[in-house]
Amino acid sequence: MGIADVISLLGGLAFFLFGMSLLGDGLKRVAGSRLETILGRLTSNPIKGVLLGALVTAVIQSSSATTVMVVGFVNSGIMQLSNAVGIVMGANIGTTATGWVLTLAGVEGEGGFSSATVFAFIAFIGIVLYFFCRKQTQKNVGLILLAFSVLMSGMQTMSSAMDPLKENEAFLHFISAASNPAVSLLIGILVTAVIQSSSASIGILQAMSITGAISYEVAVPMVLGMCIGACVPVLLSAIGANANGKRTAVIYLYFNIVGSALFMLPFYLAHAFMDFQFMALPASAFGIAVFNTVFKVAATLVQLPFTGLLVRLAVLTVKEERGEDDEQFEENLLDERFLDYPPLALEQSGRTVERMASASFKNLNRSVDLFMQYNQEKYDKIMSRENVVDKYEDRLGSYLFHLNTRDLNERETIISSHYLHCLTDLERISDHAVNLAELASEMDSKSIAFPADGLDDLTQASNAVREIVALAQKALSEEDMSTARKVEPLEEVISSMLERMKLRHIRRLQNGACTLEMGFILNDIITNFERVAAHCSNVALAVLEANHDVETLRSGPYPYFLKKRILGPEGHLPNEDAAAFAVALTRAGAREIVLAHLSRENNTPAMALRAVETALSAAGLRPRLSAAPRDGLSGAYVLEGGAVCSG
Repeated sequence: MGIADVISLLGGLAFFLFGMSLLGDGLKRVAGSRLETILGRLTSNPIKGVLLGALVTAVIQSSSATTVMVVGFVNSGIMQLSNAVGIVMGANIGTTATGWVLTLAGVEGEGGFSSATVFAFIAFIGIVLYFFCRKQTQKNVGLILLAFSVLMSGMQTMSSAMDPLKENEAFLHFISAASNPAVSLLIGILVTAVIQSSSASIGILQAMSITGAISYEVAVPMVLGMCIGACVPVLLSAIGANANGKRTAVIYLYFNIVGSALFMLPFYLAHAFMDFQFMALPASAFGIAVFNTVFKVAATLVQLPFTGLLVRLAVLTVKEERGEDDEQFEENLLDERFLDYPPLALEQSGRTVERMASASFKNLNRSVDLFMQYNQEKYDKIMSRENVVDKYEDRLGSYLFHLNTRDLNERETIISSHYLHCLTDLERISDHAVNLAELASEMDSKSIAFPADGLDDLTQASNAVREIVALAQKALSEEDMSTARKVEPLEEVISSMLERMKLRHIRRLQNGACTLEMGFILNDIITNFERVAAHCSNVALAVLEANHDVETLRSGPYPYFLKKRILGPEGHLPNEDAAAFAVALTRAGAREIVLAHLSRENNTPAMALRAVETALSAAGLRPRLSAAPRDGLSGAYVLEGGAVCSG
């Protein structure tokens, strides 16, 4: 075997491994990652788990990748440890599909029409689809055909390069040493541990079989070793996982070790007494594929009834971690393994956002409770939960940042942006809850109490804030559009209610019914309530944005989009800009425009009205126009100090 053969062998190996990787990527693109998502939602039926694990692995071409995903599912709490066993077994069966595909590399036809001719034709079809079709699905099919051709070309190149080995004395001596089952098993483990793919290592073994020097005496234990070696990347991926995640990786290892032991011990004992003649025959690519499939199916059938024992063995091997914090455990939803599978990563990000929202809104409700009846234990829990909310924001923000560096499609990008928009608002709601709790603590320490009518006002405002919080939480968790549309009108009601609270409090101060110190506290409470309502409105807006395109939001029944995304957080506009928005809203279908809260420096209601009226008249538009805020503005659009709101 000369230097040219070595270079050909390395080149063929490069084509083979690259083709396998490209084929898996192309198949995943066509599937749209739906198989992985279904895998994560699997029921507890072990037989269904085996079938689905085999299907997913046949598609993504790697039992290790499937099992790594399952480790992530168990680690994040999506899947129970007992449910994972069936999928692990099915993954072992699914990986045999590659071996059967590779047997086609040696098929020859009549008249010089060989498999190479077929693969060349497939490559031509693939390149036509990839370069000349516009639809992404057709391009992905072309990519699959190209990848298949590269894979098979690499297989044939390796086989051709290895052909001289059948006369190489060093190689024959190596094969002779490898005829010892223990040595052959160890070689299989080491090769697969390095390549990190049993499909690839078995493909290499099939290519070597073309030399005729590989007998079944060598091939059989080497295949078993390759099955065990495939566990190495899974075990590495479990580093840093929780106890159940590590147990899943250990189950994969035990399954392959037990399967290999159950085969080798009785088989080689029988071989010692009966001397199986076929073991001395040269192994073929077809024979290796048959043995690989039969062994893995048999190992699954034998061990499937004993999944409970495998789980118990894994539990005994990996002890439960002590001192694990419950809140920290919830953060395991954001598993780094899912970053390569965006739909799963986004699904888990959504779950984390929901938990963050639950903690944030729970903090808000508990802080409001403190004004009615102060409780130090509740206060401490609010402070503790605030730390958890901060952790959620940090981890989820970092997680989504890394996810956005992946190849996301348009819809996935929108969802990721939606979660990022929610993060800050949810964290700020929890911050305001802390502010309110501190105000309640100050009132308790100073023995300050609201007068009866002030307490009634606070109760009414508190109930309204609780309601907007409940609406925002429902809109976010259920992606409920109708609920999301109710949030902004309620924010307007709360804003008006809090303004009236301020006026009534000023009258109480003037009448001597309330102290100045209480006035400062009440003003802080009102400010926090206003901001909580605004952040709830932002959350509802993010839900609407995630489910509608920009044009729908501009022209539909929820123009608050303009306030939050164009005008900025203050919501103030010069008169000419407010006039331009009034024209845009009227063209979008608005029948009534209301200018509210216009008393600002260097501006008056008359000046603003004149500017808006002039612009509307020039555009030939005649909506109803007024400058006084009023309740119950159903269907009206409000320019509030230049801010656009729905009434």
